[in-house]
Amino acid sequence: MRADTAGPLIAAPAWRYAVICGLYAYQGLVAGFALTALPNHYAAMGATAAAVGAHVATVGLPWILQPLWGPVVDRFGGFAMGRRRFWVVAALTLSLLALARLLLVEDESVAGLPIVSAVFLVQSAFAALTDTATDGMIIDNVPAERLGTANAITRVGFVCGAALGAALFAWMLPAHGLHASAIVLLAIGVLALLLPLIVRERVEDAVLSLRPAPAQVAGETLFQLLRRLAASFSGGTTLILLAICFATDYAGALFRLPLTVELIQHRGWEAEALSRFQAATALVTGTVGALLVGWWTDREGTSRALAILLALCAVSHVGAAALLLLSDPRWAAAAGPLALGLSTVMPALLFVALAPAVMQASLGPAAATRFALFMASLNMGDVAGSAMSGQVSAAVGLPLVGIAAGSAFGLLALLSRLGAARSLGLS
Repeated sequence: MRADTAGPLIAAPAWRYAVICGLYAYQGLVAGFALTALPNHYAAMGATAAAVGAHVATVGLPWILQPLWGPVVDRFGGFAMGRRRFWVVAALTLSLLALARLLLVEDESVAGLPIVSAVFLVQSAFAALTDTATDGMIIDNVPAERLGTANAITRVGFVCGAALGAALFAWMLPAHGLHASAIVLLAIGVLALLLPLIVRERVEDAVLSLRPAPAQVAGETLFQLLRRLAASFSGGTTLILLAICFATDYAGALFRLPLTVELIQHRGWEAEALSRFQAATALVTGTVGALLVGWWTDREGTSRALAILLALCAVSHVGAAALLLLSDPRWAAAAGPLALGLSTVMPALLFVALAPAVMQASLGPAAATRFALFMASLNMGDVAGSAMSGQVSAAVGLPLVGIAAGSAFGLLALLSRLGAARSLGLS
């Protein structure tokens, strides 16, 4: 099925940003459901911090393996629907089919959590493919001087979707159950699929087709692509940037996850109320804040933005740890949620400055694969931090975990300030 008229194209900024925002908004919606509403819901039913952490780690596991999708998207992009768009549509469709399995889950108690986690394990694998193809589409079509704005749009979409998912499903899960929540999630997903279906990469692309492109030019073989990718890691700068990506998300997750369990099980917060608080905080700070950081990054360069945001992450985590030590009953009730806000907001804004640097480092024939490797490093840090958070917090206590996380961010800020970021090509 081919289009006879030009119609909406990814080259038009308005359509480009609409597609980017829509895809990331749905990704955020699923994340709000799977990583905020569900963990809080099961924590309220008595799930331990270790069980909740295992769920979060399971959901995040496919994102560690996301680079495996990169060579597929980079090498096998000769479809009539467009190089990246075919994979976006196909992967999003498959992720919706995976989510439909939630309708068959019979046990909605804590005992059924592993089954729910398994469903999201499969869904996350296809969501990672969607994300890889979308990132490739951004790298291919967005001018370098607008990458900060484009990544701010991805953040705004994700944050708005995550806020909606956390708030909506925090209410729906206890009120209407898992099945009704899954139906709503699927319905919104079908709507999200419409944008990449109607907005094409090129005029000659088919609206919907499984056929190869009619005049496809032979490109690199998969072996040549992987060899070029391996050569790009011969220097140490890319490996250092991968390490920075891992460290930021590891430090954040190590403190953030057990703090949410602490608030629900020991500080008197209801799961639904906490989900609404998290959603509101993320929505207010992650929309306007992300747009401002994106504009600022385009204007000032990533080195300066990264140094300042890493320093603010350090201050926010140490400050959050200090709040947890307050014993005065006049302040103790508000200290926990405020600590959670401090440890959530700044890492989200940090990503807006980090992503353009990663995209610039990913340019080339293997763009989707290289970018997926950086994102996998971020996700690996988040998964590792989530998986270890329960045991670490139980061993040393939450305040000390917060201080350690702040110290890690401070070290990265110091390295950036001393010029390490410029040596990585981040200026």
